[in-house]
Amino acid sequence: MPEKDGSREKRSGTSAVRRPIPDQEPGDRSSEWFVPKAGPHRFRVMIGLLFLPYTAMVISFVIIGSLLAPEVHWDRVVSIGVIYFLGLGIGAHALDALGSKEVKPWGRVFTRGQLLFFAILSLLAAYSIATYYMVLHVPWLAIIAAAEGFFVFAYNLEWFGGRFHRDGWFAFSWGFLPVVAGYVMQTNTVSAAALAVAFAMALFSVVEIKASRPYKELKRRSPGLEEGEREAMRRYEGILKSISAGVISLGAGLVIWRITFF
Repeated sequence: MPEKDGSREKRSGTSAVRRPIPDQEPGDRSSEWFVPKAGPHRFRVMIGLLFLPYTAMVISFVIIGSLLAPEVHWDRVVSIGVIYFLGLGIGAHALDALGSKEVKPWGRVFTRGQLLFFAILSLLAAYSIATYYMVLHVPWLAIIAAAEGFFVFAYNLEWFGGRFHRDGWFAFSWGFLPVVAGYVMQTNTVSAAALAVAFAMALFSVVEIKASRPYKELKRRSPGLEEGEREAMRRYEGILKSISAGVISLGAGLVIWRITFF
């Protein structure tokens, strides 16, 4: 019989006794579509904590911004991608798990100390790489780095009463700014075209977060959903899969285009 609500059933006669799985809580997200279906629970949670499809979306935004530049320095493309993987994929998501005021979506697999360690180490690594380029090549990147550093904490830890934990700021910090960061990393300046593309990617981020919030709530209640709600959950999941795959494909296509024709 399938497990429900982080519990296992053991039948004795006609009665059922539920036993909680260690490190899981109601609302556990280890059944998400982007989490591996096999492997130790701790490993699966670790992968889930990275939110890889959404992290890949932001890295794609960075790549898209980078490839808008007239001349592309490929070492900088790789470096800014690594910076965002460390800063967002690990750092911001560790802080998000650390700062959640509701039921912990990933259970108690990682302690507060471990999450804080992951966040600090990854952010230090990200800013060390960024500092190298800011000092030697792209001083204007410091403005983006300062803004993203603010949102890493203000958004994920819900500082200022959650004022910055809103969809608009999400789109700005993880949609608009990454595109600008990629372009600035290449040129040490901005352009009207880069800002226009950044605004477009921010709108994609709005679609993602608007679909993610109701999907997450339905997923949390999935064992007891009615059929209509299950259909809505599947529809939201389809939107999330499509938007992430579409943005990633766009970034990959631009890489192929630049390599092939330039």
